[in-house]
Amino acid sequence: MGRFDQFCQSCGMPMDKDPGQGGTEKDGSKSTTYCSLCYVNGGFKDNFKSPEEMVSFVKGVLRDQGHGPIKRWFYTSHIPQLGRWK
Repeated sequence: MGRFDQFCQSCGMPMDKDPGQGGTEKDGSKSTTYCSLCYVNGGFKDNFKSPEEMVSFVKGVLRDQGHGPIKRWFYTSHIPQLGRWK
């Protein structure tokens, strides 16, 4: 298992925290790579073209959830190294 395998390879959310327990592939099977908030029916739910766009989006969600700037940085700093963005 690689360093980030337990995280969604798009947004970085821990896969064990995914409310949908993984996104879905076109055939309806569960994705073990992407979370249900990012990936449905074999495609991404967003139109982000860069990791910076995802970082900005996730930081906004975390801010709305009441997380401070240090936690927002900590939870998003690894996004550029995730599989979707390589």
